[in-house]
Amino acid sequence: MAIDKSIPKATAKRLSIYYRIFKRFNTDNIEKASSKQIADAMGIDSATVRRDFSYFGELGRRGFGYDVKKLMNFFADILNDHSTTNVMLVGCGNIGRALLHYRFHDRNKMQIAMAFDRDDNELVGTKTEDDIPIYGISTLEEHLNQTHIETAILTVPSAQAQEVAEALTAAGIKGILSFSPVHLTVPKDVIVQYVDLTSELQTLLYFMNQK
Repeated sequence: MAIDKSIPKATAKRLSIYYRIFKRFNTDNIEKASSKQIADAMGIDSATVRRDFSYFGELGRRGFGYDVKKLMNFFADILNDHSTTNVMLVGCGNIGRALLHYRFHDRNKMQIAMAFDRDDNELVGTKTEDDIPIYGISTLEEHLNQTHIETAILTVPSAQAQEVAEALTAAGIKGILSFSPVHLTVPKDVIVQYVDLTSELQTLLYFMNQK
């Protein structure tokens, strides 16, 4: 199920959180949830929940609450979480190694299937404890041609980020989650999401100082 492009980016960013909340409600054997219960679980207001849900049509009836299992499956469809999604990682430095050991599939049906780094990195040719192979970056296109992977996590130094992004898109990657704090120029059919830990921490400190 595709997400309507008219949906605000802020709403789209909350979709995975809604999904996580409904999965938790389901585990706790909660069958119906009000917009207030959902809002309280997320730390937002009820009006925001109702406005977000309005973009998807009739998800519930006022006064009756939302069917937890139905909504859990609805968001699973939107986020394509009914089948396992394989992603690849490029850059096995500190952040990259941490992500290689993060068990994505324990919470969602996604997993890092392979990783890449400089050809002279001592990790190339080895596998992680979870059996994820690490290859040299020169073999990127060769290995991608043998898979259906379209998503990459990029954790390389800023100076190499654009060059690697170009290699990824040339090899068929359509989505990049970048931890490199530089803007990437990619083809129009490629989506890039940025994770800037320094910026997030500075924002946190700003709000702390305002209190």
